[in-house]
Parts: sequence; C-alpha cells; structure tokens
Amino acid sequence: MIELFRSNDPIELSWAQAVLADEGIDSHIFDYHASIIEGSIGALPRRLMVDGDAESRAKYVLDVARRELDEHDAKRDASDAMPSE
Repeated sequence: MIELFRSNDPIELSWAQAVLADEGIDSHIFDYHASIIEGSIGALPRRLMVDGDAESRAKYVLDVARRELDEHDAKRDASDAMPSE
C-alpha cells in the first residue's frame, strides 16, 4: 500500500475516497482508529492509501478532481462577488 496523502480533515478524506471509487480505484484509510483513541482532537492525521500499482493513476485522478473543484469554487466566488442588478 502506498500513501497518497494524510489529513486531519474527515471530509477531505471522504471526498478523495469517493473520487477514487468513481474511477474504480480501491482505497483505504489508515490510522482511523488511532485518531479516535486520541480523542478526536486532530493530533493524529489519517492516511489515504492505495495499492502500489494504482498510485500514479490515483494521484492523477485526485489532481484533476482538485483542479476541477478549484475552478468551480473560483467561478462561484466570482459570481458571488458580482453586484446584483
């Protein structure tokens, strides 16, 4: 298993798993139980892992998805900043 990234943000981890699952890439979150034991104060990040042979594709898929999300957010922010007529 290869670590794609680590995060204390359960929403980011869930989003990344959903994106990978949509592309047929299996992923696993490591250290989930350790972060629960420490009391959910966010001190221990969880790791998103994939099989070694899926690493490059998984990184590419997440990179594209993050860019699309950033573009969507930028468009939304721009439309929110425009004055209403």
